[in-house]
Amino acid sequence: MATIQDRWHRKNRETGKLERTALYGKGKRYRPHFRDPSGREVTKAFDRKVDAQRWLDEQTVALVHGSYVHPERSRLTVGQWAETWLAGRAHLTPKTLASYRSLLSTRVLPTWERVPLSKVAHSDVVTWVAAMRAEGLSASRTRQAYHILTSMLDAAVRDGRLARNPAAGVDLPRLPTTDRRYLTHAELAHLAEHCGPHRLLVLVLGYTGLRWGEAAALRMRRVDLLRRRIEVAESVTDVNGRMVFGPPKSHARRRVPVPRFLRDDLTGQLAGLGPDDLVFPSQAGTPLRVQNFRRRQFDRAAAAAGLEGLVPHELRHTAASLAIASGASIKGVQSMLGHASAAMTLDRYGHLFGDELDAVADRMDAARADWLRTEGGSAPVRRLG
Repeated sequence: MATIQDRWHRKNRETGKLERTALYGKGKRYRPHFRDPSGREVTKAFDRKVDAQRWLDEQTVALVHGSYVHPERSRLTVGQWAETWLAGRAHLTPKTLASYRSLLSTRVLPTWERVPLSKVAHSDVVTWVAAMRAEGLSASRTRQAYHILTSMLDAAVRDGRLARNPAAGVDLPRLPTTDRRYLTHAELAHLAEHCGPHRLLVLVLGYTGLRWGEAAALRMRRVDLLRRRIEVAESVTDVNGRMVFGPPKSHARRRVPVPRFLRDDLTGQLAGLGPDDLVFPSQAGTPLRVQNFRRRQFDRAAAAAGLEGLVPHELRHTAASLAIASGASIKGVQSMLGHASAAMTLDRYGHLFGDELDAVADRMDAARADWLRTEGGSAPVRRLG
């Protein structure tokens, strides 16, 4: 039963009159009490009875709606909760985990480490986001730091430590719009020739859509030249100077088609390799680092081919565009790229399907014309209105 205790007075059982207690004039006067669903007593002190009643009413509403959180559950600081939250992210790739740790140590914890979960206020999160932008942090990095914090607070809500996420609904800086670059067959061939010993790697990236880490981790036994398939089963990432192997993005294996014109080159590349040997290693036989590849070959090759500023990841976009131009379906491109859904493929490359949609409309025009020539010409036309 919920009650409000007056700590300064008590009723005399014999006379029924209020008498001062030994606590009179000391501390806050009113202390509401109630028991939570687990049977624990919850109390808080107030100077005014109206404030005590308001707090008690709020707790009662939370209990009725099932959103009540015991104060002890939310006394954990953001820094303490970050350790628990990060421990539950073990399923993520090493690169993603390293990024999370970097964001926590440089952007999130300097502000929030000692703040109890219950003291995180929406207005403070708004101020924090604005401060990062004022410091000159990029929109992308600012958004990433915010998403780390809000993800942690979402987890705290699910764990029963917060009734709601106070960081939800913060306006974030917009990402700058950049035009994707899609190479033509001629541009891709020109770029590959300028990459010298890495010519085949560039062609594989530009025609299969492998991510850099997937290509760098590709082993001889994953290439099936007879069926013209590459099995994407792992990826390698540079984490603080150490090359770490792990599953591909989203942990989903996939099989990628290899065009026939690449098969002869791949046959030569695989000659003499053992099943676990890397297909595209560095000169030392170790996984090829993208930074070294760019510095030694790719950036100069891009400039020589008239493609200044091109980055290796744009070869993945090129593979998508060339596949779509050749008539590949949305599902086919999704499967090749390893996207989680066709919706993701459409979000990123839907505009490239324009020609295919025009062809659909043309085929519908032709089908209707055939119908009119055969049986539709004599059929009555029904008009509305």
